[in-house]
Amino acid sequence: MANTYICFNGPMNTIAAPVSVTTGSVIKTLLQLKPAANFPLRVVEWGISFDASAAATPGKVELIDTGTISGSVTAFAAADIMPFNDPNAPANTAGATGVPLNLDVAASGYTCTSEQAITATRMLDLQLIAPTGQYIHQFPLGERPAVKPGNILRVRTTFGAAVNALTYIVFEV
Repeated sequence: MANTYICFNGPMNTIAAPVSVTTGSVIKTLLQLKPAANFPLRVVEWGISFDASAAATPGKVELIDTGTISGSVTAFAAADIMPFNDPNAPANTAGATGVPLNLDVAASGYTCTSEQAITATRMLDLQLIAPTGQYIHQFPLGERPAVKPGNILRVRTTFGAAVNALTYIVFEV
């Protein structure tokens, strides 16, 4: 049986609640994962929610494989990649060569500060979601999108006006 892991667009929360991240008013990567060599990942589930108080024009929300092009993110710490189905699953190892995810500002992390020019993509899910809404997608067994080692999986948003968001990905390796 494969091990599953979960990560959010922020560090592992301990004594404080998770912090929402602003989408901004242009395209922004909120969560980015880079599978390590020999560790292709399959997306089991992903979700996103927004905290606006009034309905407005929906934003575009993407789950996308951007090939080997990454954005500049706040790198995850090893503890931010949490075992999901088995609490005894191997912990993610630290650093740019960590497994099952590489952890680095150009690898796995959150809150992108610099989007890079992407030359090829593979769209895995695309939705228009109201800034007061939420979305969860659980992929059926046998139909889970895979991301090959070295490629970049991202959750990106494009809103007309900034709104705060929380997002997560459950993946198996």
